[in-house]
Amino acid sequence: MTARLLTAAELATRCDPARLEPALAEAAQAARTIVGQERARAAVEFGIAAAHPSFHLFVMGPPGSGRRSLARHVIEARVASDGAARSDWVYVNNFAHPHQPVALQLPAGRGTQLRDDMRALVRDLRTLIPAVFDSEEYATQVERINDEFKQRAEQALAEVVDEAQRRGLAMIRTPVGFTFAPQKDGEVMSTEAFEALPEARREELKKSIGEVQDQLLRVLRSHMRMRKEHADRVRALDRSMTLLAVEHAVDELKARYADLPKVCSYLDAVRADVIDNAGDFRGREDEDGESHAEKPGELARYEVNVVLDAAASPQAPIVEADLPSVPNLVGRVDHIARFGALLTDFRLIKGGALHRANGGYLLVDAVKLLQQPFAWQSLKRALLKREIRIESLGEMFSVISTVQLEPEPIPLAVKVVFVGERWVCHLLQAADPEFDELFRVVADLDDDMPRAEGTELELARLLAEQLRAQQGLPASTAALARLIDHGVRLAGDTKRITAQVRQLLDVMVEAEHVARSRRRARVEADDVAAALAARRERAARVDARLRDAVQRDILLIATAGERVGQVNGLSVYEVGHEVFGMPTRISATSRLGDGEVIDVQRETHLGGPVHAKGVLILSSFLASRYTRLQPHSIVASLVFEQTYGLVEGDSASLAELVALLSSIADVPVRQCLAVTGSVNQFGDVQAIGGVNEKIEGFFDVCAARGLDGTHGVVIPQANVSHLMLRDDVIAAVAAGRFAIHAVAHVDDALALMTGMPAGDPAQPSADTVNGRIARRLRDYARIRTGQARVRKRGAPMEVRQIVGDGNGDDE
Repeated sequence: MTARLLTAAELATRCDPARLEPALAEAAQAARTIVGQERARAAVEFGIAAAHPSFHLFVMGPPGSGRRSLARHVIEARVASDGAARSDWVYVNNFAHPHQPVALQLPAGRGTQLRDDMRALVRDLRTLIPAVFDSEEYATQVERINDEFKQRAEQALAEVVDEAQRRGLAMIRTPVGFTFAPQKDGEVMSTEAFEALPEARREELKKSIGEVQDQLLRVLRSHMRMRKEHADRVRALDRSMTLLAVEHAVDELKARYADLPKVCSYLDAVRADVIDNAGDFRGREDEDGESHAEKPGELARYEVNVVLDAAASPQAPIVEADLPSVPNLVGRVDHIARFGALLTDFRLIKGGALHRANGGYLLVDAVKLLQQPFAWQSLKRALLKREIRIESLGEMFSVISTVQLEPEPIPLAVKVVFVGERWVCHLLQAADPEFDELFRVVADLDDDMPRAEGTELELARLLAEQLRAQQGLPASTAALARLIDHGVRLAGDTKRITAQVRQLLDVMVEAEHVARSRRRARVEADDVAAALAARRERAARVDARLRDAVQRDILLIATAGERVGQVNGLSVYEVGHEVFGMPTRISATSRLGDGEVIDVQRETHLGGPVHAKGVLILSSFLASRYTRLQPHSIVASLVFEQTYGLVEGDSASLAELVALLSSIADVPVRQCLAVTGSVNQFGDVQAIGGVNEKIEGFFDVCAARGLDGTHGVVIPQANVSHLMLRDDVIAAVAAGRFAIHAVAHVDDALALMTGMPAGDPAQPSADTVNGRIARRLRDYARIRTGQARVRKRGAPMEVRQIVGDGNGDDE
């Protein structure tokens, strides 16, 4: 195995603009809302089509991957083919229990019709009922009842008067009522005359007065009963007269809703309440006897509160909950401040997103939902019970004490679609067991999609259509191809394209702005390139400072000469959405010891677990390859020079291994090369991420100092298919001023970077790197574990350690 020098043709796989001609020719056609994602699309289609009430859907994927667009597109296609009927929902007054409004279900459009019919009924009754009570028939019957009771009262009183006169008494009216006194010859007897009467006569008169007074009291009590009877008779007359005005109107209304028994029951309750409260429809009289109309709102109890008008959306609705708070989801009951108190009634019930989505689909951003207090619990309760119950948070937690309503729950039939990132779904699955009971279908969008001619064409069509929809300048095929190349680079694989189409759309919008500023008729490839460069420049503050530090030798990066135990590693870091590459010096030292490789980053807690794993792997490779049959008698240390933050990842393990082997073999490494790659325990070089940015980061440092043809980068062979390098890097490689080498094993990298054959570790030789390493480790093992006796000189025995001089002549 040897390192392979890559040609310029292998450094990027560009999209051919000629293949995108059909995209512009068909730009006027409706493009798909999302490209690729066939597995996720199938999952969404199943989740939307599943009729089971617990098969709600969670569409997860990275931001900008089109997860919401995919869900909406599938739902719209489903709605177009589904002719399911929807219902109106209204709240009406519960005349028996006003604090518990009644929910009525009506076919689409008939809820507003009932509201209008009830308004018309009240309007008609306000005319009919007063007219009935102003009629001569009503006045005659009232007069007859009044005369009847008046005659009965007068007759009873006349009987008392006659009885008093028969007993020789006179009934006298006083300011406080009636009283009786003796009389003689039609005149009230004076006190002197009464006293002059015989004792027996006086006692007889007193007894008569008491008896007549008792009779009068009985008559007055009977008169009170007659007044109640009179009121009942008048009230019955009022009810019968009101019934004449109401019955026909209500029966006519019931005939329209004969197919809705619950509505008919409500109309019967309305009729009974109108009959009981006919006075509310009649003019009122003040103290001066003047008539006034009823106060506004007194007849509001006959209103119909439409909380869901299905006729406004004949098809199954698609509701997006932008602010999924509890009131916005399940509805609320408003209050009105009146005389220092908060009052409410059924007219102030307001529907929420679940009401609007009932019979359809509700799209919710999972993170926004979890950010709202108690919103997830309220939604979960509604889905589990399959009903919408409007409850006040203040009432639930006894925060406020006001008049509260208990609206009748409304049955819920809705398909809920959550959209969010993967961690949100995994968090809910781990933290809430009921989540899996409700959201049994999960659609996972890929971060990228296979790069095929059909995918490129569809993506180009989508980008062109989006630009046209925004009334932007048209894009040339070269511009679309350049944007697709950028999508491939974002995916980090020439065989795939990023699925985060929103990022590509953002670049296209910026490129369209650049084209307009250049007064062009369409967007060209260089406009896209300028937009990409501008985006990178906006995020390049840290990168510019680091490169300046390298140029001024504040950060020590050597790009010429040779050095033992020192290698240029490559790292990447992200600022915003832009990724930058930067070389980092990695150094290693070695000495006699007990077989330990010290990772300075780990010891100082500046290394992550993946980086620590990489160092442990190369430690295992070193011991198993070179000292399998002897003690591993070495102490080595590895460090990332001039790094003061966390180092994570194992992509520098190849560079660390080369630095370590260089230190042990005492063989210098070429500083004009930088290396990246991961290694396993057998020395195989494995692929890493960010290979394009890493190559370009070292290229920029070398280009700033002047390319002389010796500079280059060593990458894993497995990363060759990921290369999508900048045009200036490709041009430098084509001109021989920069080189990119691909290696498959650590020996390939050793030979390339040291200029010495790697050799066989089993054959110690000073002419190969592996031979020198094997000899050095053998010498360390002998020094640590072995002592040789020499000939005795005198009494004490002289012992000298076995020392290896590196030339094979051990003593």
